[in-house]
Amino acid sequence: MTPALDSRVVINRDIPQENLKQGDLATYIDVVARDEDGEDGAVLELYDALGEPIRVVAVPMSAIEPLRMADVPPVVP
Repeated sequence: MTPALDSRVVINRDIPQENLKQGDLATYIDVVARDEDGEDGAVLELYDALGEPIRVVAVPMSAIEPLRMADVPPVVP
């Protein structure tokens, strides 16, 4: 299932070349055309802990999933 544009997503596997870890959160901002393997790419905006944007990356579409409540870290008082 492809997430809606401008929605929060979770990375479902490590992507070392982009320094991304399984469980990282991002915002899905665009799609890029299929690569030589036949898979579309997802353009993601990454944020720091304060919600400030830090960079934009492109990853395979299969590397993201829509955000679920189980993916959201708990808030500690």
